[in-house]
Amino acid sequence: MKLDISKSGVVLSETIKAKAEAANELLYSGKGKGNDFLGWVKLPSSIDEAELAAIEAAAAKLRAKADLVICIGIGGSYLGAKAVLEAMSNPFQLLKKEQTNPTVLFAGQNISEDYIYELMEAAQEHSIGAIVISKSGTTTEPAIAFRLVKAAIEARYGKQEAAERIVAVTDKARGALKTLATNEGYPTFVIPDDVGGRFSVLTPVGLLPLAVAGVDIRALVAGARKMEAATAPEVKFDDNLSAIYAAVRNELYAAGKRTEILGSYEPRLQYINEWWKQLYGESEGKEHKGIFPASVTLTADLHSMGQYIQEGERTLFETIISVAEPKHKVVIEADGENLDGLNFLAGKRISEVNRMAELGVQLAHVDGGVPNIRIEIPRIDAEAIGALLYFFEKACGISGYLLGVNPFDQPGVEAYKKNMFALLEKPGYEEATKAIKARL
Repeated sequence: MKLDISKSGVVLSETIKAKAEAANELLYSGKGKGNDFLGWVKLPSSIDEAELAAIEAAAAKLRAKADLVICIGIGGSYLGAKAVLEAMSNPFQLLKKEQTNPTVLFAGQNISEDYIYELMEAAQEHSIGAIVISKSGTTTEPAIAFRLVKAAIEARYGKQEAAERIVAVTDKARGALKTLATNEGYPTFVIPDDVGGRFSVLTPVGLLPLAVAGVDIRALVAGARKMEAATAPEVKFDDNLSAIYAAVRNELYAAGKRTEILGSYEPRLQYINEWWKQLYGESEGKEHKGIFPASVTLTADLHSMGQYIQEGERTLFETIISVAEPKHKVVIEADGENLDGLNFLAGKRISEVNRMAELGVQLAHVDGGVPNIRIEIPRIDAEAIGALLYFFEKACGISGYLLGVNPFDQPGVEAYKKNMFALLEKPGYEEATKAIKARL
């Protein structure tokens, strides 16, 4: 993986370098804010053979029983697996007659009645299983989805067989889901106490659904392990890609760049963007501070958001994930009539055109006052994606500490729940119900 900050307009001082190195040290010493949620820092190197084998065995069992596995979770219990799965999947696989792997679909990430109805309607045509992911088992969105999916599996197969088709990823000792899994005999995997949801993709939260879908989770972990070693505290700043990225984005923030746009010229990376937005938004957006994380998929969004990026408020900077080598080869052929005027591209690969668009856009945006950071991965495969995920996680921890916030809590996410429960007249919220109805 490569990181190019030459178009960022930032010259890193020795002061910011020292601060970034100190922030990285805090992630290992455990003396910083949120130090009870640092289990992700050494997670890749701590995953052992026994854990990988257990995940693969549970995945193989689900794969043998179901051709559709519904993965239920929200936030970090959903986005990591979704991001890697989208990156690793052929988007047109469903059009092929033969499916080599079960289809993994997601539920519990919204409360849309139409979404869950249409998912359950489609599931009637398939042999189904489920992975339910929740530390507590009481988070509203996934709890509603699991109640419906569980009932459908039990109605079709009976409770005994349902216990063979449902796997729970939850707390090791307590919570509603842990109690239910114990009572019903579901196989379980543990969400580590010291790993927050948005940092959990390399735990069973992400690895189990990915293994079910046929993703090489060993390669994913191997890539993360390499990046863990490459961003360790003993690695000097100038070689530490995560520290450099964290330092540059904080210097841009200090200079008035309040929004970071993450983009890529490969549509398969769209959900990497979504995962990244949660990672940085939930980690840094507190105490009325933080860079606002936004995203684009290019070149498509050049025809929508491109105008704003080029000429809108100059409070933006861009980070582009570039892919060095595509998986497939498609060459543009000459056309005898040349009505579209594209014969000058004859003989070129589409990836070459895409790359020139990327470089041309970068220069245009820089000329328009939008600093650019460029991250290059060699290809889209499990190892490269594993490295990319850990790179962003490590940079997020460093960046949060540079900003002066606790990157590992999320106190603001509870505000909407109190209002929602009051409006739904949940027991115990009687006074809040009266108050909020008066406001409405």
